[in-house]
Amino acid sequence: MARLLVLGGTEIANRFVAAVREAHPELEVILSLAGRTRDPRLPDCETRSGGFGGVEGLSAYLKAEGITALVDATHPYAAQISANAAAAAKAASAPCLHLVRPEWVAGPDDVWHVAESNEAAARHLEVLSAAEPRKVFLSIGRQELAPYKALGNCSFVVRSVEPPEEGDLSSGAELILARGPFSEADEIAFLKDRRIDLIVSKNSGGTATYGKIAAARALGLPVVMVERPALPGGDVAGTVETAISWLSGIS
Repeated sequence: MARLLVLGGTEIANRFVAAVREAHPELEVILSLAGRTRDPRLPDCETRSGGFGGVEGLSAYLKAEGITALVDATHPYAAQISANAAAAAKAASAPCLHLVRPEWVAGPDDVWHVAESNEAAARHLEVLSAAEPRKVFLSIGRQELAPYKALGNCSFVVRSVEPPEEGDLSSGAELILARGPFSEADEIAFLKDRRIDLIVSKNSGGTATYGKIAAARALGLPVVMVERPALPGGDVAGTVETAISWLSGIS
């Protein structure tokens, strides 16, 4: 039986697995998770949790388990995992697809300050808060908070699914543990209630967290948008439907 390994942990990965099971019931699907999120939302399929041990470990797994194809459907900012997936698939002579939802695009009423990294985003905040203190909504997850700790003229509201490591939060920061989706109306109320002046966001794409971007537009708030890292070479799909077509072409 043909076997498909999906590197997941995202909403689009779950939708892809469900679509594969319907379109290709003959395929055995294995969903791999990093294991960093407690009680993740999972589709009905075989799962594994934890890392592989870099490129060599993943390549060895692909060969040992007889994996027919690899689909990298991890978060758009999981650059190292995507690079490892591409290299391991090449080493194992297995086709590899990167399934990543399209980026958000700024409209005429959006006020975005685009930054190539969190370090660059922190420098943007330093400039934007030079004249007066700013209250900032950090919506970048829990693992990349360090660049913002030294900004003395900013106070922070941090929202993430899991709590950050002790010491990663800035002194006095408000931590909110929540999982999307978040509607535009709820985000408007959230931003008003906490008197947010600025938002820092990753360009994650999709609909689950787009509410904050729409809310910022409605309230006229600036957004410091952290750009995605470049994907490694290989096939790329922006939708589940395109990924299913790719899978049909190699099976």
